Amino acid sequence: MKSVGGARRLVVGVVLGSMLLGGCARFDDSASSPFTPEPTLHGANIEPKKPGQPPTSTTRPSGPCIDPDPAVVATCLDTTGGLVSLGGSALVTERRTGRIMKVVPEQPPVEIAQIDVDGSGDGGLTDLALSPTYGEDGLLYAYITTPSDNRVVRIAQGGGPPKPVLTGIPKGATGNRGAIEFTAPDRMLVLTGNAGDPGAGAAQSSLAGKLLRVNSPSANGSASPEVVISGIGTAGDICLDSTNGVWITDRTPAEDRLQRLAPDGAITTAWTWPDRPGVAGCAAAADGVAISLTGAKALALAVTDPDTHAVTAAPTLVAQDKYGRLSGAASGGDGTIWVSTVNKDEGGTPGPFDDRVVRIPPPAAGGGGPD
Repeated sequence: MKSVGGARRLVVGVVLGSMLLGGCARFDDSASSPFTPEPTLHGANIEPKKPGQPPTSTTRPSGPCIDPDPAVVATCLDTTGGLVSLGGSALVTERRTGRIMKVVPEQPPVEIAQIDVDGSGDGGLTDLALSPTYGEDGLLYAYITTPSDNRVVRIAQGGGPPKPVLTGIPKGATGNRGAIEFTAPDRMLVLTGNAGDPGAGAAQSSLAGKLLRVNSPSANGSASPEVVISGIGTAGDICLDSTNGVWITDRTPAEDRLQRLAPDGAITTAWTWPDRPGVAGCAAAADGVAISLTGAKALALAVTDPDTHAVTAAPTLVAQDKYGRLSGAASGGDGTIWVSTVNKDEGGTPGPFDDRVVRIPPPAAGGGGPD
């Protein structure tokens, strides 16, 4: 979630509450949507198709691609990639097809744009970010795989091909997933996978397996990134908390990790999972982080110390085995976490409504999360 008003500082709309008696994190419902009113989303290459009218009945209809679960926002997508919440709606990418979809509760998904990508292996259209001035310029940024490399591109409203922002990120048979996030109007962070080569992640000469800082990103492909963190394995996600801390997730052969980059540049490992549940997308605030788990088929809620931001207790799992393999995660701005599934991906078992975008509600006090 990003804010574009006032001093144009970027903040996260989700607020994770304190640990309750049942060991669950509680989400604050007071967070507001980042846009008032919500902006009109403009397509990169095509104008949005007119969605069908929402049903007037309070009874959820039945039929193909209509999941009876009211928490499900969108169905029958191809395996998903990046997910960005717009408050009452969201943008989700299809990793292999390169499509960007706008999803709204009780309405069919709307294709906003499509980018040519190489979706083989784990590559494709793996993340999406709004321009810090999206309300004025309608620009989107995407992390994609091409036949020759992984790269960050900018998508302008009104048509035209994507413009390169950062190119030459190594591509491999695996380890192509990446993530992007703006931390200031003129500063972008880029999380890159190691392209299947742990040595490349450790090498300072390679852009693979890094958290990179790109200052004043422009659409000419000549960015000179700075290395912030090395040794990233399979890239997960980047998310910001309300104290300007940056959280990143990744997977290594030994463990899955949640790390934090403090505003002063200090880097700490907040939590590790030796059982490697498949950490993926994240949504963060000052007092906690929600992390999608692909292998464990759950959303993990990690509560952090308000002063040190340390995670001192095992993250609580909610919605486990309810929606299958989760990948994307974003704050809904109302206490919910929006997640996307990758059940059509290799290793998944897709159901009749997959892949989906789902809103996970705040867990009830003393409970273990949604049934």
